[in-house]
Amino acid sequence: MRYIPVEDQVKVPVFKNIVYALKLVCKIDKRMLICYFIDCISDDVFELFVQNILFLKVLLTVIEGGSFKDYMRNLILFFAISFFSKVVLWFAVYTRMVSTKNILKGLNNLVFRKALSLDVSCYESPKFYDKYQRATLIMTRGYFDALCYDVAQIFSGITAFICIITTVTVIDPKYLLFLLPVVFVFVIEYFKSKAVYKRDLKMTKNNRTKAYIQRTVFLKDFSKDMRTSNIFAVILSRFKKAIDSNVEILRSYGIKLFLYSVVSSLFGEFIPLIGTYAYAGYQFVTGTTMTVSGFSVVLSSINSIRESTLRIADSFEELTQMALYFQYLKDFFDYEPKVVGGTLEAGEFESLEFKNVTFKYPSAEKNALENVSFRINKGDTVAVVGINGAGKSTLVKLMLRFYDADSGEILYNGVNIKEYDLDSYRNAFACVFQDYKNFAISVFENVMCRECTEEDKRLAKKALEQSGAWDKIKTFENGGETVITREFDENGAGLSGGENQKLSTARLFAKDFQLAILDEPSSALDPIAEYKMYENLVSATKKKTVIYISHRLSSAVLSDRIYVIGSGRIVEEGTHAELMAKGGNYAEMFTLQASRYKGGEVDEIE
Repeated sequence: MRYIPVEDQVKVPVFKNIVYALKLVCKIDKRMLICYFIDCISDDVFELFVQNILFLKVLLTVIEGGSFKDYMRNLILFFAISFFSKVVLWFAVYTRMVSTKNILKGLNNLVFRKALSLDVSCYESPKFYDKYQRATLIMTRGYFDALCYDVAQIFSGITAFICIITTVTVIDPKYLLFLLPVVFVFVIEYFKSKAVYKRDLKMTKNNRTKAYIQRTVFLKDFSKDMRTSNIFAVILSRFKKAIDSNVEILRSYGIKLFLYSVVSSLFGEFIPLIGTYAYAGYQFVTGTTMTVSGFSVVLSSINSIRESTLRIADSFEELTQMALYFQYLKDFFDYEPKVVGGTLEAGEFESLEFKNVTFKYPSAEKNALENVSFRINKGDTVAVVGINGAGKSTLVKLMLRFYDADSGEILYNGVNIKEYDLDSYRNAFACVFQDYKNFAISVFENVMCRECTEEDKRLAKKALEQSGAWDKIKTFENGGETVITREFDENGAGLSGGENQKLSTARLFAKDFQLAILDEPSSALDPIAEYKMYENLVSATKKKTVIYISHRLSSAVLSDRIYVIGSGRIVEEGTHAELMAKGGNYAEMFTLQASRYKGGEVDEIE
């Protein structure tokens, strides 16, 4: 097995990666590889050997006194082969175009499915994003298409090379001595591809920075801040630094790559060309057995050999480089999630319990949660409150098994949640997250999370009414059929932050859930809209179990029990009245928030 060492002493199996990528292609649609073989063999063998050498030899044989009848017979045969080759080539090109689309579609589907199976921790790792970017880059830049072309090009080039060498050897075996340096071209291109790979690897971080900046400049979410602050100057400075850094990297590798190219040309073109021309000329002038046809065929052959060698070398270089990048795709597909489900189906919810749970994020220095214990029973309405960074959202991530606890255990109906099938377990929850996201599809589809039937639309409308979003949605010309954002539909509609959050919350009202988790579900709402939404939630979730996660305390007043989180620990627990009477952290937070409002809002909270 041939390996190419790369940075950090990582060894990449080049041949194995090429085979891996070819298997992926053939698994989806092998016609692309077959068509490239037809294309390249037709081009290389026909053009470099049949046309440039055989037909030339036949023509010159006539000049030397051959039969014109034989010449015409060979000419007709040549025309027939040429016509047949073109017909096959046209068919192959058309089939390849169809196959290419199938392969891109199939590969993207594989990547999408794999991305959904990744641990949430992957998305918080810059190292993972670098690897993910390199993996997806392979598809967006047509690497698989190039892979099939290069494999076919090498095979057809070698076939043409063998045919030409055989023809030259028949004329005089000594010509092989001048063609021997061609072998070194492949070694040189091998080292050149390593240098190119290392160069591109060093540029990855800069390219990621450039891509981020190019993306943010055009996104609506950043447009207001860009125009009302000096942040664009900072971003532009980072963009320039990334470009300057890439320029320095390119310069540092420029001389080395130039020298590789010069040496490659020396062995691949200069020595074979000059040596063969000189020796052939010597044989012809000194009147040896070299004939006019033989002399012309040798000169034509060396050009064909040089051309086929260059094609093989270029394809070999590109293949070697791509094989290194295919390692990232292989690593991406081979990644095994650390959070793995069990076999049990999650039954009807009865209880959820944290028992001495401690958790620390992989890159953190201290625990996000430490020795947390509490129990939630069926029908409870629970509020988990605390300042930002106290560990509230981490509780949600552990509940949903986005992460696993470092110690302690989490029990669903008395059974460790690791024993349950992940989909079955997570489907027991209805969630509204603080970093809510709506998609560029219709309002109804955003609510139901699927293509909607008429019954779905009726349920979605009711859910939108309960979340408070329908008052805005009904003003649109197409109502619930309106597409969110104008990115794909010029008749689409934009929503404010609060309206978007109400739309996201409507998903909860539309779902038949057993346990609801609302992680800062009202962060973008004003106090009155927030309280009204909580009233609707209380009404819609009677006999349901609801967990509110918030640093705003409107939800706490309506809850059966309140847990106050501080520095990753539960520092207080009780009802609203009990905690206010206690005069601790909760009472202080509640009093501070209530003092911000006057009139009705404070009266309602109190």
